[in-house]
Amino acid sequence: MPRSTRIHLRLRLALAMAALASPALTLGAPVAPAYAEDIPKAPGHRLVDDYAGGPAAAAPLPGQAPPQHPHLAPNGRSGMHADAAGSGTYPWSGPLGEQPAVSSEKMAALGGECATVTFDSAGRIVTVCGTFEGFLVKVLDPESLDTLAEYKLPQRPSTVEAITRLDFSRIFKDTSGGAYSYLDDQDCLVLADSRQHIVRLAHVQKADGTWEFRVDADWDLTGHVPHDCVSWTNLYPSGECDPVTSVMPDWQGRIWWVTRQGRIGTVDPVTGTIRSIRLAGEEIQNSFSVAEDGVSIVTDPALYSFRTAPDGTPRSLWQQTYDRGTGTKPGSVNQGSGTTPDLFGAHGERYVAITDNADDWMNVLGYRRDPGVPDAQRLVCKVPVFGSGASTTDNSLISWGNSLVVENNYGYENVTSLTFGRSVVGGAARIDVRPDGSGCDTVWESEVRSPSTVPELSTANGLLYFYEKDPSALGIDAWYLTAVDFRTGERRWKKLVGTGIAYDNNWAPVTLGPDGTAYVGVFNDLVAVRDAP
Repeated sequence: MPRSTRIHLRLRLALAMAALASPALTLGAPVAPAYAEDIPKAPGHRLVDDYAGGPAAAAPLPGQAPPQHPHLAPNGRSGMHADAAGSGTYPWSGPLGEQPAVSSEKMAALGGECATVTFDSAGRIVTVCGTFEGFLVKVLDPESLDTLAEYKLPQRPSTVEAITRLDFSRIFKDTSGGAYSYLDDQDCLVLADSRQHIVRLAHVQKADGTWEFRVDADWDLTGHVPHDCVSWTNLYPSGECDPVTSVMPDWQGRIWWVTRQGRIGTVDPVTGTIRSIRLAGEEIQNSFSVAEDGVSIVTDPALYSFRTAPDGTPRSLWQQTYDRGTGTKPGSVNQGSGTTPDLFGAHGERYVAITDNADDWMNVLGYRRDPGVPDAQRLVCKVPVFGSGASTTDNSLISWGNSLVVENNYGYENVTSLTFGRSVVGGAARIDVRPDGSGCDTVWESEVRSPSTVPELSTANGLLYFYEKDPSALGIDAWYLTAVDFRTGERRWKKLVGTGIAYDNNWAPVTLGPDGTAYVGVFNDLVAVRDAP
């Protein structure tokens, strides 16, 4: 087949998929409010347990929450990992399992996952959702899940590549284009889009009562980031493209950004001054965490702590290499740590934790993060987790006090991985740093099978929330919200959320809303689980 004919056929497929994926929208165009339509369940949902276990009594956890970042929305409302420290903890209760009910919003005929879920000061959901056509920023009613406003982001190069080259793995391994966004202290969503611009979006209510997004600020990074990227008008670029993967402010209000190919930079939001460096030969696929003492970033070979020089240029305070293994495991996006660094510590200790990518046993790594610690004394512990030859994670740890919780994602790669009743080997574990800092110990291990979710912890009730899928001899793909006791690792209850590929969460987190609802981004949009009133 001639090359021109192949391109023509691929373009026809692309247009068909885009039409199927979501309604046509112009960039940033306002849309009418849309009422939520439930995501359909695949056959078999009546043949599996709807609910197992029993309601849990709230048992609040002692300890101190991570410091509140002065430039982010309150802890629990600001982003995928709940706070600037990446703790994955919420100060309010999630569902206790009291006759839990499920509702959902179907966004498109195909795709539509809402991964990062934040909450504005009135409790409305502000989220970024991905379709095969592109990313949408949305405001949702937290109870009905009705769409109040939408804003279309530029299409990511990986989407164009996936459709034109018939390789959809490119989409599932791409963390750029707005997936890692945050809600700031003014209720504005800040993200980096696929044009290599950082955009600050405000959602406002108009005189007629409807809502819309407005661009509050726009910072162009193309002077610092290569941007000859694939698009519908540039299918075969000759230059370099380096997508921005994540953004986050530091304690002084500068907006930090990182790219897939190891560029790290800052934007002064007052003056617009941009500064950047590059870690040549290193890749960044995860988000990063921020504390008053610095910014923690993990690349595929090393963990770094950064601050800025007086002019805003990032400078490394210290770095530690780790075992990145010999290849990418099934269940990892790249050959390196799959975790956003966790900043934690009780009683004045300051630690940072990640996992490595060692070939046989993945390890949980804990480090002292004070700049003055000698390199030889920085590593606190290295704890192997899960089974030999079957351990990896591509999700952030949970941290509370001196405790860490890690899950096993080995075997999950995309929404086709677990169809026809298949599951992963699974597993979760709690690791505690000893009070004297002399090492770490495994407190418990669980057999919970959570293929790819970012789990979360309610410190108000002591429950961990996972999104679980068990194997099925009948070939039924049943997905459950599962509550696990943080203290013991015991599974307390699980509630059926849905069946079929549309309910696969595909790396999206569980998010706990201020009203006690648990939300999960799934392949066909968003689901909500809440206790009966």
